[in-house]
Amino acid sequence: MGAYDKFCQSCGMPMDKDPAKGGTKKDGTKTQKYCSLCYEKGAFKDNFTSADEMVSFVKGKLKEMGYGSLKRWFFTSHIPKLERWQV
Repeated sequence: MGAYDKFCQSCGMPMDKDPAKGGTKKDGTKTQKYCSLCYEKGAFKDNFTSADEMVSFVKGKLKEMGYGSLKRWFFTSHIPKLERWQV
């Protein structure tokens, strides 16, 4: 089990915070690898091609939610280490 297994392997959200408790595979079954905000029916819901794009997007969402710059950095610093971005 890896250090980031309990996080969405795309955006880094803790999987226990995902309202749908995981994204869906092509056949409709749940996956615990990606959250429902990132992954649906076996495909990513965004068109991001790099971890930097995801970091910018997540930081923007966290700012909208009222998180300060330190927390935004903390919550996004591990995104480049997630499985989706290890290509």
